[in-house]
Amino acid sequence: MEGDSVTLQANAETQNDNVITWNYNDTTIIATFKRNHGRFSAKEDVLDGRFRGRLKLDNQTRSLTITNTRITDSGLYQIKGNTIYRFSVSVYALPVPVISSNSSQCSSSSSQQNCSLVCSVVNVSHETLSWYKGNSLLSSISVSDLSISLSLPLEVEYQDNNTYSCVLNNPISNQTQHLDIIELCHTCADYVCCCGFIVAVIRLVLSAVMGVAAAAFLVYDIRSRKY
Repeated sequence: MEGDSVTLQANAETQNDNVITWNYNDTTIIATFKRNHGRFSAKEDVLDGRFRGRLKLDNQTRSLTITNTRITDSGLYQIKGNTIYRFSVSVYALPVPVISSNSSQCSSSSSQQNCSLVCSVVNVSHETLSWYKGNSLLSSISVSDLSISLSLPLEVEYQDNNTYSCVLNNPISNQTQHLDIIELCHTCADYVCCCGFIVAVIRLVLSAVMGVAAAAFLVYDIRSRKY
């Protein structure tokens, strides 16, 4: 997962080589070891400093550790000496899915129209986004690219009592967001009731303010007549 550390273990044969390099995606050297120097040297300026401050090298085992991993660290790594060994690394980020209403207006009839929803996530890679009704899969969409956004629509009835959830998962973990139909799906009647109550309160407050102002004016007028 993004933020974890991963260690790529060197093998016994490589540990005996006089010169070895750690490469990223075959061509970019990110670290070197020379026996006569007796230590590793990290190439932190390559790839616009992508690995700066995040490479730990073991001078005894020749192993490479990448700390605070990022999605962009995914790829093919190789340790190269007299022999070459490759490691495939996949780093996952798993944000919580966001469910929002996709309807621009409220429904005039809760029994005849559906509520349009969308579940979305941003900056994901190698994940699957799915809608579930209870434990049953309704729909899903997958991505295999880096740092892409996903969205998946769903339509439900306004008075649907079933349990819906949007799930984002990858091979090692998942994030689930449950749908609150009452919160996201409203009928026009809901708005009329809500707005009618608000209007009534505003009118009551205005009436009270005007009453207080009229009383104050009357008291002021009486006192002015006395003097």
